[in-house]
Amino acid sequence: MMYLRKADERGKVNLGWLESQHSFSFGHYYDAKHMGFSALRVINDDVVQAGRGFETHGHRDMEIISYVVSGALKHKDSTGNEYVVPAGDVQVMSAGKGIMHSEFNPSTEEPVNFLQIWIVPNETGGLPSYAQKTFGGNAGGRNESHQLELLVSDDCRDGSLQIKQNASIGRLTLNADDTWQHLTRERKGYLHIISGNAEITVQSEDGSVQLSRGDAVGIFEQDGIHVTATEDVIALWFDLPK
Repeated sequence: MMYLRKADERGKVNLGWLESQHSFSFGHYYDAKHMGFSALRVINDDVVQAGRGFETHGHRDMEIISYVVSGALKHKDSTGNEYVVPAGDVQVMSAGKGIMHSEFNPSTEEPVNFLQIWIVPNETGGLPSYAQKTFGGNAGGRNESHQLELLVSDDCRDGSLQIKQNASIGRLTLNADDTWQHLTRERKGYLHIISGNAEITVQSEDGSVQLSRGDAVGIFEQDGIHVTATEDVIALWFDLPK
């Protein structure tokens, strides 16, 4: 069984300074068919214009991950953290019992494009925390070894950033004609394409589907996925609880 989420079918917001596409129900966008996938609750593909951003607002009991695709994002929160997150960096904020923060585009000229990702934690409360790390070999965030590079996990393995959920996020980098496959066993999986094009085959389905920027596919327990890059691909792979 396959969960297919095409980019052009996502919820759309255009506020002038912000253009956002929501993979799952968020804010004023509601779709009962797309409320999340396992513990994955939000993927917002945000483009924020130069000098603009999200004013100070609060969160609690949510693991919030920002993946900067291009440009840079400035973060400031109520625990004293104030950092600029450039392209290729990953930021994790565990909201815990409550945190206030803002996010701005510090550039005076260029927009910033980032994925705002929310994962529901497996424990509530606790102190909020913040972490940031540069992954990959260059500013574009490509992993030149063409492997699945672990970015986020529940136990910091392989140098990943920690979240409070039995889940992980990896960055998949493939050159044209490269392939990658995965069996979920007792888990679920979700693949979100950041750039490029790929042909996707899901073990339980007949035929294949073509995915490009912003498209995604989810697979369920005891299923498998096979990815063939039809051009260079960067994608996020979410390994999720059933």
